[in-house]
Amino acid sequence: GGGGGGGYGDSIGLQFSRSSNTGYKDVQDQGVDPPANDAVAEFWRKNELKVYGGSPPPFLSFAEANLPAPIMDAIAKAGFTSPSVIQAQTWPAAMNKRDVIGVAKTGSGKTLGFLVPGFMHILQTRPNPAMGPSVLTLAPTRELAMQIEVECVKFGGPLGIRSVCCYGGAPKGEQLGKMRMGCGVVIGTPGRINDFREGGQIQFRQVSYLVMDEADRMLDMGFEPQIRKIVAAVPPTRQTLFYTATWPRAVRALAYEFLRSPVQVEVGDINSLNANKDITQIVHVVRSQNEKQGLLRSIFASLESGSRTLIFTSTKRMADTLGMQLMRQIGCGIIHGDKDQRERESVLVDFKSGRRPVMIATDVAARGIDVKEVKCVVNYDFPGNIEDYIHRIGRTGRAGAKGIAHTFMDAGGKDGKYARSLVEIMLKAEQRISPELASLSGMRVGPDQVCDVSEMIRPLPGGGMLSPEAARQAATMPSTMPDKPECADFKRGMCTRGARCKYAHGAGGGGGGGGFGGG
Repeated sequence: GGGGGGGYGDSIGLQFSRSSNTGYKDVQDQGVDPPANDAVAEFWRKNELKVYGGSPPPFLSFAEANLPAPIMDAIAKAGFTSPSVIQAQTWPAAMNKRDVIGVAKTGSGKTLGFLVPGFMHILQTRPNPAMGPSVLTLAPTRELAMQIEVECVKFGGPLGIRSVCCYGGAPKGEQLGKMRMGCGVVIGTPGRINDFREGGQIQFRQVSYLVMDEADRMLDMGFEPQIRKIVAAVPPTRQTLFYTATWPRAVRALAYEFLRSPVQVEVGDINSLNANKDITQIVHVVRSQNEKQGLLRSIFASLESGSRTLIFTSTKRMADTLGMQLMRQIGCGIIHGDKDQRERESVLVDFKSGRRPVMIATDVAARGIDVKEVKCVVNYDFPGNIEDYIHRIGRTGRAGAKGIAHTFMDAGGKDGKYARSLVEIMLKAEQRISPELASLSGMRVGPDQVCDVSEMIRPLPGGGMLSPEAARQAATMPSTMPDKPECADFKRGMCTRGARCKYAHGAGGGGGGGGFGGG
């Protein structure tokens, strides 16, 4: 459903409904918390932390957090030696029953940041799991919800805490069956959780710990009406935790509507957009689809065989078309909103295992997918705003690894208006700029900041990812899609074109495009 009220954009192009909550008191108005001691002051300085709202001092080690032995064992097994920055700073507040706002980029360890205090809360209150969940976590996409559940099983399972993951695109019966068996934690997307609420199939009366993860994204995707209905059904005595990667006015207003005198923790410079310096950003100014296809070949040839590569397109149709062109030469999978849950999961499994080293995705489908060791991101279509550019390229270069991001920017189309912001972001991350991009942006770039893009996509001996061996392997893979892109109208039961329709109806579906560059 769309957001209520009149839409307006914030400075980076995200659309939110205008919040009616304008009279809130911002915790930042009271100024930054003073550090408890020199060690805390140094921890804050080193990690660019700002803390507001009177937070207890951070736990600088797991020992200080005094966690139950089963959680400590799971943490040791996962190889964590000390809490992440957001965990260290938010755990004390959350365990003191304070509401928490965490403003931090994805990949910062925030999942355990909210789960661990939630587990402690369940252990202290000892609720009856048959009466419904005590912890409810909302997330924007099924992929993110599923990833939270993986952590929940890994760290909550040893404590005997059961969780259920609820999302659209999968049968309701199985999810409801698990809930009826009793659970402490429910994780889900606002759409599916609200469906269960409307059907009287989920009990909220015991929910005393509510989490909203990637709240900015949930608003951006139009989930505000569902979130409001869910929050209204949860007892007002609850504790609420609110995590977001960005902090524009609309997100702020919503947070203050749902939280009471929160502790606010900001990691890094949250008001400006920053790209990870571990990612080499390369921008190709292009003039046609053919040029994009040729460049994509060169990019594949410059990457070592088997490099996991995530390609973003702006439409489902382009994802399907590109998949058809590529699948004869390279193992690739496609993930977008028209794919059913089974297909999406099998593509993810193949991508993670490296069986299909290339995954083509649309923004919404890829949100929340966390695959380790993505070597390269390709923005085949330029994203709809600069913030999405940062999110997309942030899939590589994670946890200290180096990554590469190639972006195709259409010289003649609407992409040009982002050239200046893009150059600013690149220069801030100490990247070099191509003369074409510098000229498109109208900015003066010093000679030491210019790069020769062709040097950066030099083919490797043996063909890189396009080696004969890769093509042989691709040929043995079952197709993940019909020969023709699927008809979205048919999937909704609305196609009236019948045999005249040039898209596939259901499985199979006639001849398709030729090899890469030919279809």
